[in-house]
Amino acid sequence: MTVAYAICSVSDIPNRRGRGFELVRVVDGAEKPWPIFVVRWDKQVFAYVNRCPHNNVNLDWETNQFFEPGTKNIVCGKHGSLFELASGKCFDGPCVGKDLEPVSVCVLDGDICVVGVELAELPDEDDEEAARSASPPSP
Repeated sequence: MTVAYAICSVSDIPNRRGRGFELVRVVDGAEKPWPIFVVRWDKQVFAYVNRCPHNNVNLDWETNQFFEPGTKNIVCGKHGSLFELASGKCFDGPCVGKDLEPVSVCVLDGDICVVGVELAELPDEDDEEAARSASPPSP
């Protein structure tokens, strides 16, 4: 069974813009930071790991700024590498021949969901409150 993790509503990302997310992925039982970004472009949604394959820095030069101005090319803010939106392929800059790591996403009931991975889920506020209530008071 495939689990879909809703990370935001489609309407939370303006059309032709991107938004970064700091998620935590479970790999071999260990929790690891997993920065990703999601782009909404007209009726399509694309997602990639927020890491330049040239030297592992985040792509956004300012928070949620993933595009070369006036284009639909993803740009690395550090070295200016350019990537195709639909494929993640680098076609200009120091990482030509390397690709962004895609993230599988789908839209379910208006939510953008990550699929195909295991994410560490944060406990609900009600669960945290119940845990605090169940703990004996400190002396």
